[in-house]
Amino acid sequence: MTQQASISGLILAGGRGTRMGQVDKGLQPFRGKTMAAHVLERLAPQVASVAINANQNLDTYAALGVPVWPDDLAGFAGPLAGMEAGMRRCQTEFLLTAPCDSPFLPPDLAARLLAALRAQDAGLAFAMTQEPGRRPQPHPVFCLVKASLLPILSQYLAEGGRRMDGWYKDVKAIEVRFEDADAFRNINTLDELHSLDTPRAPRLAEVTSCLSGYDPDALPVKDAQRIIRAFVQPVRAVEQVALRAALGRVLARDIVSPIDVPAHDNSAMDGYALRGDDLPAEGQTRLAVIGTVYAGKPMDVAPGPGQCVRIMTGGVMPAGCDSVIPQEFVADEGTDAIVVAAGVLKAGDNRRFAGEDLKAGSAALREGKIIRPADLGLVASLGIAEVPVRRRLRVAFFSTGDELRSIGQPLDEGSVYDSNRYTIYGMLERLGCDIVDMGIVRDDPAALEEALRSACENADAIITSGGVSVGAADYTKQIMARLGDVTFWKIGMRPGRPLAFGRIASNGHGAFLFGLPGNPVAVMVSFYFFAREALLRMMGADAPLPLLRARSAGAIRKKPGRTEYQRGVLTHGEDGMPQVRITGSQGSGILRSMSEANCMVVLHDGQGNVAAGDMVDVLMFEGLV
Repeated sequence: MTQQASISGLILAGGRGTRMGQVDKGLQPFRGKTMAAHVLERLAPQVASVAINANQNLDTYAALGVPVWPDDLAGFAGPLAGMEAGMRRCQTEFLLTAPCDSPFLPPDLAARLLAALRAQDAGLAFAMTQEPGRRPQPHPVFCLVKASLLPILSQYLAEGGRRMDGWYKDVKAIEVRFEDADAFRNINTLDELHSLDTPRAPRLAEVTSCLSGYDPDALPVKDAQRIIRAFVQPVRAVEQVALRAALGRVLARDIVSPIDVPAHDNSAMDGYALRGDDLPAEGQTRLAVIGTVYAGKPMDVAPGPGQCVRIMTGGVMPAGCDSVIPQEFVADEGTDAIVVAAGVLKAGDNRRFAGEDLKAGSAALREGKIIRPADLGLVASLGIAEVPVRRRLRVAFFSTGDELRSIGQPLDEGSVYDSNRYTIYGMLERLGCDIVDMGIVRDDPAALEEALRSACENADAIITSGGVSVGAADYTKQIMARLGDVTFWKIGMRPGRPLAFGRIASNGHGAFLFGLPGNPVAVMVSFYFFAREALLRMMGADAPLPLLRARSAGAIRKKPGRTEYQRGVLTHGEDGMPQVRITGSQGSGILRSMSEANCMVVLHDGQGNVAAGDMVDVLMFEGLV
């Protein structure tokens, strides 16, 4: 038996702690999950199985997919009563306990406690820490105990004993020292919970220092993407919404199935349910039909040898039946009998087992999934009416430039209509963001700072277009940098070389900033390949760009050393294989070519010229979020 197989884990959540309000401490949300879920995640890899000791909200704890054991001792909701319940039920030599409000417990807790216990032939081992200049701090709720010591604990409780460190005075108990005191920290108040719920965001300098050869004036696309991915932090707020309102939202926690799907063994088609033992090895056999089973109307009669039941798709399989023969495979002898020939069916065919699609207690949908129509149906099939989702991301955006005019305004000489805001609006709308359109900001330092501060105080993220290129006024960079932790990159790509990225703050509010170039096509390219993934990460979703492979219909000129994005049209050749052709002139200001395209050809930085027939990566526009 392995060391892990000899230990059962128990999460202690049976207390009456009220310092966090009406919600159990273990069920308080913390960094996207409940505290108990964090403890379970850290404890489960260390032991053979895990259960939870709880005396209320049992169904909610059970949704974590593990057994829930209430106290056997009435009237005392404390850790010793929970330990007693665990020791009575565990099927292993040892029981390891950990409290539900300690989400940082060490990953080697079980291994170190067990090694020390066996080395010293003890009956119990618990964790201990000692910070410099302070007395040793024992942690008796982080305890590994022999389950055979149950009679000693039960007698102590029966005599009125309640101290966690008082029941084992006649047992050899040892302390095991751990260096990381924070690993045993228990969270007792809402203020403490909230202060720990949002870890300190890294600074850009910390992230970029991990890249060898980092050069902001010649940054490869993949490095910029990596920096943004490491720097951006998800929003934490969670909402409970009605199922229909969840479409397009990001799931905040796993949806755990409360039932088996299907709930019963049932028929996969219309036909006859029978016993596999009655199938003939050769020739034919006659089976008497003793009834009919319809979907939703189970039949109590169990067919015996030589009998069968007519059954409809979805009908519950009668007791004793393990196979369904389609009605077209039988010879009908009126309504009372059928004839089955050898070889048309194997035992077990056309039977759907209970839980075949989904087992009770298993995750039907995972945290971070963007909910689609099929997901609504799946959740509805479980009888769940509301789901937890991340709150909508609030994104403010504006264009910069004295030459820009809004639709409806006359065009002066040298001025142009602002198209970028409409393009950005469409891309943000597809992502499901709450959108704040701040219009056009003129080339004026005071106006730009006011716009950035207002956006920062009212949104989670800010997207600007224009004002970050080499020719832009110096005050743009100065203001952005003054308001926060912002860097300016020249990225090895075409189109869309200049990009500003970082986080700014104003009056206690913070927002991530994406300063996109001003050329219309460069705006779309920069958004899709930099801002999109970051915004989805802020929503708590993982939705990488879905690149496809297609054959190039013609030659494409390309120099190695930078990433190029060419507008293309994807069709299917005579052999059915996808093929792509570029849409002609690829200038970054030619928005019409983007409208005519249905995809973008991605030519990576190490790639050179493409010959006709070569395979290339393609990003389809249709269906892209």
